[in-house]
Amino acid sequence: MNEWESLRNRSEMLKKEYPKGTRIVLIEMSNDPLPVAPGTRGTVVFIDDLATVHCDFDDGRRLGMLWGVDSFRKLTTQELAEEQQTTGGSTEPKMKM
Repeated sequence: MNEWESLRNRSEMLKKEYPKGTRIVLIEMSNDPLPVAPGTRGTVVFIDDLATVHCDFDDGRRLGMLWGVDSFRKLTTQELAEEQQTTGGSTEPKMKM
């Protein structure tokens, strides 16, 4: 299997595991000169063919996370329930002024 096929397969796996709208929390963004802060939550927008997970973060930023480079995870059922209680169900990014 060549590198392109490997990336495509990983991309398809990620699309199933992190479909559009999945809520995530960033653990670490290691290669960005202005990384999103660890612990920032966001919503998956799409995953491209290079297995980059593009996300709208709650701090208003939109960045792509690289599989195998950046660390993130899905929010747990409990974390999602807590969000629903504190935001009234809204997961829209919060813009800073």
